[in-house]
Amino acid sequence: MSKRSSVDADPEDAAELFRAAVGPLRELPPQEPPPRRAPPPPRAHMAVADEAAVMRELLDGTFDAATIEVGEELLHLKDGHSPRLLKRLRRGEFSVQDEIDLHHLRAIEAAELLTTFCRQPPRRLSLHQDHPRQGLRSGQRGPVLKALTA
Repeated sequence: MSKRSSVDADPEDAAELFRAAVGPLRELPPQEPPPRRAPPPPRAHMAVADEAAVMRELLDGTFDAATIEVGEELLHLKDGHSPRLLKRLRRGEFSVQDEIDLHHLRAIEAAELLTTFCRQPPRRLSLHQDHPRQGLRSGQRGPVLKALTA
């Protein structure tokens, strides 16, 4: 092993030797950091993706209507009609004048047929009734068309 030099033994002497070797120092003026580019405005990427997914599902017919919770009975009253009319209807004071059966139809077909049925000019009919029961292929999902007609 080699013997250590006396410079390594005393750190203060080493600092003095360094200062003597380098010479006088001058302080540099402070520099400003380079300008940072402004960050882009925040965007809600997930919300945009969710909205796009909803639109695709609605157009493709892959919308899972079983996820909508509805009661056993669906009641709709057109604006401008008295709630008493709905009570009379529920008591059976009116006769059913037209029906539409949505069995054996896919959700898209049923929605189109129901839209066409409801947009027909009134033929002096005062009551429309549809029967959105559970279809043959609904399985445990429950009635699919019932949720679509809600």
